Amino acid sequence: MRAVLVVNPKATTTSERSRDVLVRALRSEVDLSVRYTRSRGHATTLARQAAEEGVDLVVTLGGDGTVNEVVNGLMSALPTTGPTGGTPAEQLPALATVPGGSTNVFARALGLPREWPDSTSMILEGLRLNRHRTIGLGRADERYFTFCAGFGVDAAVIHRVERSRRRGQVSTPSLYFRSTLAQYFLASDRRHPAIALQRPGQPTEEQLATVIVQNTAPWTYLGDREVNPNPGASFDLGLDAFALRQLRVTSTTRTITQFFGQTPGPHGKQVLRLHDEAEFTLIARHPQAFQLDGEYLGEREKVEFTAAPAAVRVIC
Repeated sequence: MRAVLVVNPKATTTSERSRDVLVRALRSEVDLSVRYTRSRGHATTLARQAAEEGVDLVVTLGGDGTVNEVVNGLMSALPTTGPTGGTPAEQLPALATVPGGSTNVFARALGLPREWPDSTSMILEGLRLNRHRTIGLGRADERYFTFCAGFGVDAAVIHRVERSRRRGQVSTPSLYFRSTLAQYFLASDRRHPAIALQRPGQPTEEQLATVIVQNTAPWTYLGDREVNPNPGASFDLGLDAFALRQLRVTSTTRTITQFFGQTPGPHGKQVLRLHDEAEFTLIARHPQAFQLDGEYLGEREKVEFTAAPAAVRVIC
């Protein structure tokens, strides 16, 4: 089996020594080539090249941002014309992900351990036993995502966290908590919700303040605790969406506490939730912060979301 390991050398929870150990372990099972990312977006190029070379497996070592770039690189290698030869997953290399970031939501949603040595052992066992599953992805305009997207406050908080990290702060639950409070109280227009959600054949949902889209559950983790706006979201279904109609202090606080429960999940007059949707569009009266898989992508006024079933085979 031919494989490519895409390494983010800036991954926060691994060292050069641990990367060497990982490479030796993988080479005990596969014919491995190691390629390092040099800048943001480079993992997309490396993954597309690997797919075009016909390798059997692409392994990532990095956080959720690295996984997102690799997935987009793989999907960009799909033929756009002619016979498809089956589902996207059947035409592309399989994917394995070794967690190396600060949160690693995608890897943990697949059931992989948080620590990279334990995850590596599970991946090696999966390779030996040919154990994999096929998952769907979400798509926002032309870019795919693995577990979540955000439009509004959620994405603005991530932007704040990214700015803090560039100033040298460490990504911790407390940093996210402080950033959320600052965004909510100091920078959010809580009185004039600006987002509308449109679905084919359905009435438009108007005056939404913020929207979270999930391709699986959980949405994220707070340390070891799952955060679940849409606990029914699944890699095997369409997209789930959670939205708040207002950002009033009392109702918003109550809803956020419901994020840490299980089924039925957040509910109330100010909550809109959609389950297993094939497509919908978010439109805002003025630009809103936008994120995919925990990576801030700037501001948008319109984003079209679609579900992409049976998109990727993952070693688990």
